[in-house]
Amino acid sequence: MNLISEVLEAVRKGNPKALFASFIYFDHSFSIWLLLGALGPFIAESFGLSGAQKGFMVAIPVIAAAIFRLNFGHMFQYIDGRYIAAMGILLSLTPHIYMILTGFRVSYEDLIWMGVFLGVAGASFAIALPMAGSNYPKEVQGLVLGLAAAGNIGAVLDGILFPPIARVIGWEHTFVLSGILLLIALVFVVLWANDKTKKSEGNKVYPVLAFFATVAFMVILALGFQKGWFGVTGNAGKLLIPILGSAFAIMLMPPAFKKVFIERDTWVLMLAYSITFGGFVGMSSYVAMLLRDVYGISKVEAGALMSLFAFTGAMIRPLGGHIADKISGATALLFFLGGIAGVNFLFAAFTPPLALGILLFLTLYSFYGLGNGAVFQLVPHRWPYKTGLMTGIIGAAGGIGGFYLPTVNGIVFEATGTYSLAFAFFGSLALLCLVIVKLLHAKWMEWAHVRYDYEKEQLVGIDPRTGRVIMEIGA
Repeated sequence: MNLISEVLEAVRKGNPKALFASFIYFDHSFSIWLLLGALGPFIAESFGLSGAQKGFMVAIPVIAAAIFRLNFGHMFQYIDGRYIAAMGILLSLTPHIYMILTGFRVSYEDLIWMGVFLGVAGASFAIALPMAGSNYPKEVQGLVLGLAAAGNIGAVLDGILFPPIARVIGWEHTFVLSGILLLIALVFVVLWANDKTKKSEGNKVYPVLAFFATVAFMVILALGFQKGWFGVTGNAGKLLIPILGSAFAIMLMPPAFKKVFIERDTWVLMLAYSITFGGFVGMSSYVAMLLRDVYGISKVEAGALMSLFAFTGAMIRPLGGHIADKISGATALLFFLGGIAGVNFLFAAFTPPLALGILLFLTLYSFYGLGNGAVFQLVPHRWPYKTGLMTGIIGAAGGIGGFYLPTVNGIVFEATGTYSLAFAFFGSLALLCLVIVKLLHAKWMEWAHVRYDYEKEQLVGIDPRTGRVIMEIGA
């Protein structure tokens, strides 16, 4: 009850309607973003896809969203988030309209370029979070951003709703039907969304043009590496997409914004989020097919389990932000990264029976969700005047992690017949990040625990005699 009271109190400190609108926008967009993952078993059966093809198909929306978050973060510095959200929703409907115009007949290559536009829905993260946070004071940012980001629960709709419908009416018609979620989100954005962020002065047209140029570039990249247009074929070419796409989006950013990439903390938090959110979204897009490969369960059962895992990770995210508010994200991350590494190493060591496997996945998703909340609790503390930009950049890193997870899983399974090496790799990556955060912990605590108490009108967490951070606030 204590936690519920704290949540309600935090929500009342700002604009609940604006928070809810941001949540619905992110939730429904998230569901559309991972649509190919939910329908993946049906699509794979329909087209007879290999492991690598399945991994690439579900990874394209993930990496596209990662790149577009850079664009959205750029636009958010100049343009009201409501307008960006509405534009993103309408663009995300492009694949649904195309499916109708072609009479529900599409090819595997069509799904690749359509995945780029589904990625626009995934970029909603870079708008929904700072837009929600702009309506609330700093001392509840971890919790409020966690509540808005609980829109990750949109993946639950994917697993529970879409596979049973696809079994009855076909995956193509289910794909089109999902567009209703975007229309609902558009209504709430128009009626209730509110962006109180202070905007930068400058050219508002350029970031929009840069965004559309990046969309075109990503379509060319995705289709080009699939079809071998650039002389690079196979898995090597596909693994270059995040690097080339990110480089293109960053190249179009103003020089002043690029300066954040010379900061060490930028790269460390990008790595952490590529593991926590990248793990969450990457596994959510692939786990239904992984469960089919390893345990041979039905497509509907795999979708239901995907929903269970995603629900767990999404609902626990606000708790991660709340814990980070109490002990700092810098401290909380040490525990959450350790949990991610440990579960991955267990999966790498042996293939558990289904019941134990489900329990381990629930544990893994819990650590993913907690870690997501902890990372973004740190962002407004570290970059109080660049929150929108950094949300886009760090969110992009999460999407890049989400691209490599299904892609690497598909490649490893096709080569070895198991997923053990993939789990070992991602466990080692989490362990490496834990070591880095531990080495930086003392330095990070210089800023990670400082907050402004609006009632007392003073900074909390600083010893007035020494000017140093008090490690335990309230002590």
